Amino acid sequence: MTTTDHSNRPETKKNGIFYGWWVAITGAMNMMVSSGPTFQAASTLFRAVEDEFGWSRALVTGVASFGRFGGAMLGPLEGWLTDKFGTGKMVLIGFTIGGLGLVFYSQLQGPLQYYAAYFILSMGFSLGGFVPAMAAVNSWMPHKRATAMAIVIGGSSLGGVFVPAIVWGINTYGWRETTLVIGLITLAAGPPIAYITGKRAPEYGELMKQVTKSDSADAPTLTQHDFTVKQALRTRAFWSMSMTHTLANLSVGAISSHIYFQLTDKNAVNLSDASAATIIPIMAFAAFGFQMVGGFAGDRVSKRALLPVLILLQGSALILLAEAGNYWGAVGFALLWGLGFGGRTPLLHALRGEYFGRKHFGVILGMSAFPMGLGMMATPVIIGRVYDVTGTYVASLYTLAGFCAVAALTILLATKPSTPSLR
Repeated sequence: MTTTDHSNRPETKKNGIFYGWWVAITGAMNMMVSSGPTFQAASTLFRAVEDEFGWSRALVTGVASFGRFGGAMLGPLEGWLTDKFGTGKMVLIGFTIGGLGLVFYSQLQGPLQYYAAYFILSMGFSLGGFVPAMAAVNSWMPHKRATAMAIVIGGSSLGGVFVPAIVWGINTYGWRETTLVIGLITLAAGPPIAYITGKRAPEYGELMKQVTKSDSADAPTLTQHDFTVKQALRTRAFWSMSMTHTLANLSVGAISSHIYFQLTDKNAVNLSDASAATIIPIMAFAAFGFQMVGGFAGDRVSKRALLPVLILLQGSALILLAEAGNYWGAVGFALLWGLGFGGRTPLLHALRGEYFGRKHFGVILGMSAFPMGLGMMATPVIIGRVYDVTGTYVASLYTLAGFCAVAALTILLATKPSTPSLR
């Protein structure tokens, strides 16, 4: 992060609790709001749009790819802006754009407006969501990085808890009115989230002096060297982690866009809307629980040893979803997905922070997210097109499981890089 303004140094404790934990908890609130419309609830909104307009599955779900285009293209810029101007400004700007994008989305009438609105709201949540939240917690919590990042990422999972309420709102009042309310909530949430997470952490040495013994006694050896972007790009670890994250997240983009269709289509699991709406909260609770377990374990044992197993479990969940023919099969998928996807997510990000430090974490994360964003951009529309041609998701789900198997191998190449000054 940028140099600390010592004239406006934040308190490192608030109500007797280390301030970094407040940053993590508020970061989780950020993720609940910013990932809800474009991740957890995306497929429910897509179903409502498809029902109203009768557009093809590729066109309806392809908007997720179009919306992620901005995040993929601007990922490195978002990271640089976060490192330069701080999390607070990015959250405030991003949530304002995202909220207005949702308001615009609630008024759409045709495909062009549909894509434009989704691009705007996705751009806003990309600017103010994941990268700023993770950069803030990485800066504040080097001694409990995996646990703190698990809390932030867990907010995205907990956003799924609200899916039944969103489905109820769509069925009772309509998807336009429901989307408008979500937009207004977003506009109201931006300022307080920006205020709490926007406080800059002290310099590394000073921060560690102020961390209580109970916080740091069981912490692993901490990275003190902050890699520059050029230094990080020269390491095998950067590229192997980026490849792993890209391959593993291809299925994340597919699930966020198509899960509700797979659960409700007559030639798939064939659940009612009410039953399908309960599966996503199960996914959310399972992912949240295992994100906490993964974060706790990642601060105590080798992250690189845990990651291949968890990524393989994520792939196994996709196979189970492809073969699920009833409600309990869908529940099994939700639990296994929560274990694999939930457990591995904070570990990958914490490993990146552990290897490359704090100062340039935002832009390094943004650079890593570039290929991941491109992959997640392509997957929803490709799978939608395959469905339009074949009428099934089975082959696509098996293919995505194969990508997870490859990702379980590429993460093994992510050994800790040497400090550049020692080379």
